Amino acid sequence: QVQLVESGGGLVQAGGSLRLSCAASGRTFSSYAMGWFRQAPGKEREFVAAISWNDDSTYYADSVKGRFTISRDNAKNTVYLQMNSLKPEDTAVYYCAAGYGLLEGVEQGKYYDYWGQGTQVTVSS
Repeated sequence: QVQLVESGGGLVQAGGSLRLSCAASGRTFSSYAMGWFRQAPGKEREFVAAISWNDDSTYYADSVKGRFTISRDNAKNTVYLQMNSLKPEDTAVYYCAAGYGLLEGVEQGKYYDYWGQGTQVTVSS
């Protein structure tokens, strides 16, 4: 069992930055692909970014490419999402997710095993 706890959300003006963190319990964190997803009111959950477990490859949604950066620190069992140049359309609840040994389908939420409770990000115009 893995527990994920997100933090770092908040209210920021357009053009600003936030860094989200997701702390994971357990001793096998390095074996999990980690992803960030978001869900805005009235919309479906969408993929934001992911980082692989084996070679730290990173993947991004087109809407955030060049503005967001995902990284992980296996010593701290933590994955981060640095969000720069934020836009009002980035407003959503952001969730981190963990997929054990996940190699393919990192952009699809259905392949992840564990989810955090979410953290709210609000970007004002």
